[in-house]
Amino acid sequence: MKIGWIGLGNMGKPMAKHVQEAGYEFAVHDLRRNVAADMLEAGAHWAESPAEVAEGKDIVFTCLPMPEDVASVALGPRGILEGLPPHGIFIDMSTNSLSMIKHLHAAFADKGRRMLDAPVSGGVQGAISRDLVVMASGDAETYQQVKPVLDAIGDKVIYCGPIGNGTICKLCHNLMTAGIYQVLAEILTMGVKAGVDVATLADAMSKGATGKQPPLARWWDTTFKGKFEGTPMSFYLELMRKDVRLACELGREVNVPMEIANIVEQRFITAMNRGWGRMNSNAAILLQEERAGVKLRIRE
Repeated sequence: MKIGWIGLGNMGKPMAKHVQEAGYEFAVHDLRRNVAADMLEAGAHWAESPAEVAEGKDIVFTCLPMPEDVASVALGPRGILEGLPPHGIFIDMSTNSLSMIKHLHAAFADKGRRMLDAPVSGGVQGAISRDLVVMASGDAETYQQVKPVLDAIGDKVIYCGPIGNGTICKLCHNLMTAGIYQVLAEILTMGVKAGVDVATLADAMSKGATGKQPPLARWWDTTFKGKFEGTPMSFYLELMRKDVRLACELGREVNVPMEIANIVEQRFITAMNRGWGRMNSNAAILLQEERAGVKLRIRE
């Protein structure tokens, strides 16, 4: 099977390497050729354009930051659609908008080409270790055809249904993440301001029926230690802000009231206006700390 991959960022590159290491014939393209150096040394072919990546391929993957990036690479001049053969399949693994996924799917279908959306969740470390959820959707038969390749990327591959369902699942997951950060920030600052030290409060909450679940566990190694700066392992605040925006847009599209989600979006906009886009996504918690006059830090 011949495979092409476009997008070798913090998430895309480790996923692409898993596919290459599974033994597939492989071509890559990115804005920066140097990031592909080790993959080229391992036998991958460098393509000068998305169209060249797609030529003669069975599957072409994209993993890119923004919906407009995917549209440009897929449908623009020398894009994937120009090069993809009739039997080829386009799979977008970006966190995209539902409207863009449907637009791309229709454009490819008009040319007799197939497309799936398959966003992932698990972070950079999950992409490296394959501890990754792949939320795939589109034609069921096409999904079964490509599933062995998706299995090389993540250890939890889920078929979510018709085209766009994977994107809906991913946006719901990331909105949950963003929302939990903000709700916990409000609760914890309230408890600390009421008189409970943050270590005792977090310990008590962590042992409760809801608190013992994973979301709060992440705070111990990040927020409670004052770690908000972005690193190559981070899910950057600017990307979370984008995912929250997309999820809120989806709510408006289907006429679902999203008061809390819209409040969360406003907080992320405020954080972006502070210049925090390249900080870790938990940095938005700093806004609640600032408003409450409380810092949620545990002294070691």
